[in-house]
Amino acid sequence: MRLLENPIQKYAWGSRTAIASLLGASAPSSEPEAELWMGAHEKAPSLVLPEREPLSRLIAREPEPMLGAQTIARFGARLPFLFKVLAAETPLSLQAHPTLEQARAGFAAEEARAVALESPTRNYKDPYHKPELLCALTPFSALCGFRKIEDTLELFRTLNVGHVSFLVEILEGLPTEAGLSQLFSTLLGLSPERRAELARETLDRCTLLAAIEGPFQHEFSWAVTIGVLYPGDIGIVTALLLNLVKLTPGEAIYLPAGNLHAYLQGVGVEIMANSDNVLRGGLTPKHVDNRELLRILNFSAGPVNVLRGEMQGSARVYQTTASEFELQSFQLLPGEGPTVSDRRGPEILLCQQGQITVSTALERHELAQGQALFIAAREPSYSLTGRGSLFRASVGRS
Repeated sequence: MRLLENPIQKYAWGSRTAIASLLGASAPSSEPEAELWMGAHEKAPSLVLPEREPLSRLIAREPEPMLGAQTIARFGARLPFLFKVLAAETPLSLQAHPTLEQARAGFAAEEARAVALESPTRNYKDPYHKPELLCALTPFSALCGFRKIEDTLELFRTLNVGHVSFLVEILEGLPTEAGLSQLFSTLLGLSPERRAELARETLDRCTLLAAIEGPFQHEFSWAVTIGVLYPGDIGIVTALLLNLVKLTPGEAIYLPAGNLHAYLQGVGVEIMANSDNVLRGGLTPKHVDNRELLRILNFSAGPVNVLRGEMQGSARVYQTTASEFELQSFQLLPGEGPTVSDRRGPEILLCQQGQITVSTALERHELAQGQALFIAAREPSYSLTGRGSLFRASVGRS
């Protein structure tokens, strides 16, 4: 078991207080802090204490003791998941992630074209997919997947913007996934001048409707926030096609490949397959490849499945179809705590609140709020005691 020192990613949409408060640092921070990364991603690996050796280097040097033979057989000699604390003060970009097959093909194609990995126009940074799960630590708002088509038609009729009447006509004529795909493709294919005009008119109308109580008031309010932050960006219209999800602490959403989404505001823990592949669809100054985005998007429409976790012994388990990861949470009270023996490979534990002791037959670590611990695959079991909240990131079951 090794304590970790974890890198902070500083993006403009981050919070000046959430991650600093978690780590017991002075707040507000000098810059927005968006993500705390826990793992072995090449871009920003955790450091193993006390030596401050990158976790990725330790794994490369001792792959089988760290990962276990089963994990290596399934995923290769790399940590298959990346664990994060995410703190969004303002909305992130609209984005989706490819399937494993799409990522492999896209990465190979860009390698063949000799597109530099650091190029701003590069879509695929690695040959891996990136399914992800976000569990809210605070009230959390997100856009996630396409809304039921009949509800979207009702929203756009309520919006009643002349320049979006063609959207209603497309969906009325073809109220299916194919219609959504056609609508989205048409929207992205508009000229820059038409997109800016449509965005401005949509913002004006949403500003009016956000002040009126109605079935889509919250959607219109978020559209106003987006439109003010990204003036002229057609993403304000795209956002109105998606489900607005509001999570309470402990609730989670799973985002498989092809799911168009954007985190809007809140703090959560996020676990994902260890990849950096993102196809953006707007609300960002970064590269947007409309053609590639359309190729990977899943246009299934319907409500979002909010996960509340299933109690299995002392752990609340958030089950998904992802084989690379599983997230569990523990709420510990003073006294004898649980013994964790269902080890499937490497793990990272994060103490969210309180103080928790992690013990094996040979060693013990005291985790304070914000501290994280890497546990190698070779440890057969460990016990948890103390008072507080803890998240366990591990390899998936399937």
